[in-house]
Amino acid sequence: MVKRTGPTNENLRSLIKKMKKSSNFWKAIAKDLERPRRIRRQVNLSRINRCTKKGETIIVPGKVLSSGELKHNLKIIALDASEAAKQKIKASGSELINIKDFFESNKPTKGVKIIG
Repeated sequence: MVKRTGPTNENLRSLIKKMKKSSNFWKAIAKDLERPRRIRRQVNLSRINRCTKKGETIIVPGKVLSSGELKHNLKIIALDASEAAKQKIKASGSELINIKDFFESNKPTKGVKIIG
């Protein structure tokens, strides 16, 4: 049996370690980020569009993919996004924030919705 090692990216490892020492919200996000990349969350823009309302702040503990359209503006916090998804997010007037930057800014997480 192969021992599970977690992410090999040192930046992601240190981020997860810091998140685990924080609030329950961030502990849940860290648990998702520890998963192997092949089963980490991947969310299409069409799902984000269906599950959100204008002006909401959401967090995707994984990657945002470009399938579908985003018809309202949001604040999207994600580990990563495809290039096409980044273009569509920008075109919709939404904001894409890296999960590490948001965590380190110490902004309140009240009202942030987890999608995935």
